[in-house]
Amino acid sequence: MSLNDSQKVELLKLARASIQEGLKSGHPLQIDLHQYDPALALKRASFVTLEHGGQLRGCIGMLEAIRPLVEDIAENAFAAAFRDPRFPPLTEHEYADLDVHISILHPAEAIHFVSEQHLIAQLQPGIDGLILQEGYRRGTFLPSVWEQLPDPAQFLRHLKQKAGLPADYWSDTLKISRYRTEMFS
Repeated sequence: MSLNDSQKVELLKLARASIQEGLKSGHPLQIDLHQYDPALALKRASFVTLEHGGQLRGCIGMLEAIRPLVEDIAENAFAAAFRDPRFPPLTEHEYADLDVHISILHPAEAIHFVSEQHLIAQLQPGIDGLILQEGYRRGTFLPSVWEQLPDPAQFLRHLKQKAGLPADYWSDTLKISRYRTEMFS
């Protein structure tokens, strides 16, 4: 399901409002589902990415759809601003110049492969988001990460490292899924 322009604007305003609420109260914006378009109350997974001065400032999301989209975005925007362990909590000063990007995820599908080269040959740069899982280790890259890592082999090596594995790691038990996103800012 694709969103129309007014729905996208509404979600971007919601993300900013949840961050503003976090600056004031230390909590995400509370959502009343009846105030939103019913399409935005469907269970969907999302990521909210924050940038300040063109640099990553926070990115938090869900890989599975477990709550209504508007709740997911309010929670993820708050978490990206105040709970991303890579960054200190967002300040009032940073808020004014904050760029907000939202990615709505389509359900993930397993990729079947017999070798690392077979897997790499199936990747679609700029289109695929990937989830890598090996035992309890798991990592994901949104499709937007292809902008920094356009080579499929390099993309996969960095994803392994994000999941806490060596860049050259390989195993027959490795699981990879792909998903697509609808991204807007």
